[in-house]
Amino acid sequence: MQASKNKNTEKAEPFYRLSMPKQKTSSEIINEARNVLRTLRTWRPFTPTEGQRKLFGSGSSRAPQNRPPSVFSLHASSFDLAESRPVSGVRLSPLDHKPILVTFAKDEYSSFSLPKPPADAAEVRKVSSARARLFRRTSHGNYLSAKTVSPDQNEEKLDSEDPAMMSNLCRSNDNCLAEQRSYTPFNDESRQLICNEHISRLEREDFLKGTAGKFLFQLRGESRNVNSDGRFADEEQQFPCDQMKKPGTSSSWPRSTGWKRRVTDLEDETRINESEEEEIFWHIKILPILHELEKEDNIENLCLACTKLYQALNEGNMLGKRFKRRSVLLKTLYKLVDIDSDPLCLKLAKIILAIKVDGKNLLSVCRLAFKICRNEKNDHIIQNDSLLDCLLEVLRTEDLQKNNEALLYCMGAIKFMSGNAVLLSEMVNKGAVEMLLQLMKQINNIKENDTYFSNLGHLLVQLTATLRNLADLPLARRQLICSGAVSELSVALEQRMNDMDVCTYIVRIFSKLSSYNDFCAALADCSRCYILFLALLNKYQKQQDLVIRIIFILGNLTAENNQAREQFFKEKGSVNTLISLFQTYHELDLNAQKSYYERGGEGKNHPKHPSEAEDVLIKLIRVLANLSIHPSVGAALAAAHRVVELLVTVLEYKSVDDCEELVINAATTINNLSYYKVKNSAVQDKKLHIAEMLLKLLMSNNMDGIVEAVRVFGNLSQYHEICDFIIQKKIYKFVIALLDAKNKDVCFSACGVLLNLTVDKNKRALLMEEGGIGKLVDCLRDFGPADWQLACLICKTLWNYSENITSAASCFGEDTDTLLVLLTALLDEELALDYSLDRDLRDYHKLYWEREFKPVAEKLLDRIQSHRSFLPAVTIPPF
Repeated sequence: MQASKNKNTEKAEPFYRLSMPKQKTSSEIINEARNVLRTLRTWRPFTPTEGQRKLFGSGSSRAPQNRPPSVFSLHASSFDLAESRPVSGVRLSPLDHKPILVTFAKDEYSSFSLPKPPADAAEVRKVSSARARLFRRTSHGNYLSAKTVSPDQNEEKLDSEDPAMMSNLCRSNDNCLAEQRSYTPFNDESRQLICNEHISRLEREDFLKGTAGKFLFQLRGESRNVNSDGRFADEEQQFPCDQMKKPGTSSSWPRSTGWKRRVTDLEDETRINESEEEEIFWHIKILPILHELEKEDNIENLCLACTKLYQALNEGNMLGKRFKRRSVLLKTLYKLVDIDSDPLCLKLAKIILAIKVDGKNLLSVCRLAFKICRNEKNDHIIQNDSLLDCLLEVLRTEDLQKNNEALLYCMGAIKFMSGNAVLLSEMVNKGAVEMLLQLMKQINNIKENDTYFSNLGHLLVQLTATLRNLADLPLARRQLICSGAVSELSVALEQRMNDMDVCTYIVRIFSKLSSYNDFCAALADCSRCYILFLALLNKYQKQQDLVIRIIFILGNLTAENNQAREQFFKEKGSVNTLISLFQTYHELDLNAQKSYYERGGEGKNHPKHPSEAEDVLIKLIRVLANLSIHPSVGAALAAAHRVVELLVTVLEYKSVDDCEELVINAATTINNLSYYKVKNSAVQDKKLHIAEMLLKLLMSNNMDGIVEAVRVFGNLSQYHEICDFIIQKKIYKFVIALLDAKNKDVCFSACGVLLNLTVDKNKRALLMEEGGIGKLVDCLRDFGPADWQLACLICKTLWNYSENITSAASCFGEDTDTLLVLLTALLDEELALDYSLDRDLRDYHKLYWEREFKPVAEKLLDRIQSHRSFLPAVTIPPF
């Protein structure tokens, strides 16, 4: 300390609140500008939940006649009962041979004629009705007993039937077998054992007597013949129509011989075993449940039967497989759709989807699932079922262009599910995020001139609405970032610029996710996003719900990222777009305020929440404030007269009681712009008018508004006109009083004003008159060790104040001793720096202590000691 005393104490220039440092980097300028240049935060725009679940919300831009319906009726007739397309999706080529018709002896099959095509649609319906009547007749009793009749009885029963009816029945069953089927063998040995156990039990009960016995014997025997089309000879007719054949005549049915296919002995044996197992499993496990579904009329029992059916089909490996009696199963399920019960329809939809229907039936079952999920009361039963798995499988496997309408309702059902927290979490765990992004990628590959482009827009609305809900979950957010969601969403946004619904949902997704730093950084790296956002703002300028979210996103992007600030500012027309929006919503707000007062609203309380126009202005001003942090951008905005005019206008017509956040944001942005001393500065040109507006804010009862006004005065007080204004309006008394606020940020702002006031020799005495010295010493004691920037600012103020010192006692009064002790202690590195802090924080404090505080404090201490003869022995209190 002695060395400091011996230095030449030449007259130093006074310190200013914001003297621009020489040759400092942008980052250093920003670091030094704490509480001078500040970013702003705001609430994310609120999106109200739709009161009713619909395919398209009440605010949709789509006209009702141009969008698929959300309400429709579904019946059994909505399904196609004659599925015939092979599972491969490739239709079989016509056979290039002529079938050989076999003529039977008259006495052999006199009770029926060969099948003929129906003459018209009415005939088709007769066939279906006959098949249904036969199904019901068989289901009246035990299905096994219905089959255990002697050949003679069977022949006699057939003779008693109407020949035309028999022909129709046989033709109906032929239609069911008209397509090539593929089979999957049992993989689980236990299932084979189950079938064998049933057969053994039936054998022990002499079940093999009669036709049923012959049937099972043929299934297990080695004498079955394979047709040229790969099917078994005794599978030409579906059960129970195979009973119409007399024993021993199975090989006498006409069959084609023109279609040849070579199969190895192993393949032949495998196919025989597959069909045997499937046939046995069908009659033992599946058929009894179908009979139960035909007879039962209790909803609860039907639901239980459907659960058993699903389990049995899964056990028999029949889900997703075109097995031989698939059409019989589907017909039974389709009929049950007519029963108006959501729990039952949920079970039906799950089974039908698992069976992998296509075409019209896929559309109908997706509509059925949509109808169930549309009712929020069904969420609890959906949670207990696996419908979500089936719907996700549809999205994963079905052809996008061919089944776009079915996928639309499937996606709509999933969107409704995503409104439930439990189902939403389940979606994430099942990989829905990656699946939806993959689907979006497929949609993005469809170009605008494609036939399906418009229809896929409807699907994209449902998809993006679901992603918006998923974005609420942390795991989903991580998956969205890792899966490249920013890129795909940006492509969709660019392609669907004319679809306001799609744009709105994508912007809502960005609005949610940009509140998180990791996603915000990923979005900032997407250079196209700024161009897209500006294009949307210009296209939909008066669409408040879209505009406010884009502005909110831009505010998030520019809050922490200096590169994002520069990149957005450099985009063509960026500032002009913001100014245009400012003018538009400023006028809307003025008109709303005028209308409010014309209705007699003066004197009444204003709404607590900002109006829509005010909310846009709040978030737009936030973007300007954040942009102004960048040195070159901030300097350019400070010289933009229209920007400053609009900010001042807000202070003119809006009081802090009307809309606190709007007024404070405007003051903060003016504060940021006032930091820059540039040629043609609009802030400098309007500084006195700005000071008058700030005085109104300073006299309010809003503490946040008062602090913000003081911050602006801290910058503006560098000008002599503003210092005179502060003295004239007695503002300095208010500022000194703020030193008692016991808040370091408030003290920091107040010290800034007092620092600039003490530059003028004629104004220094005011500091002592109002007890300012004692308050500054108290602030140094209370906040010094924790905030070296504030401590530095206090020392600079005292240095300016004591420039013409003759005696330490007369200059600092009774606070002289306390000040000496404080400065001595704070300049002791071991006492001043808290070594209990972690290493990084301690290094940060040490840097500011060495660079900011120590040089000024040493000069002040030397000045005080040089004007005092002795130093009293005062115990240094711990900090």
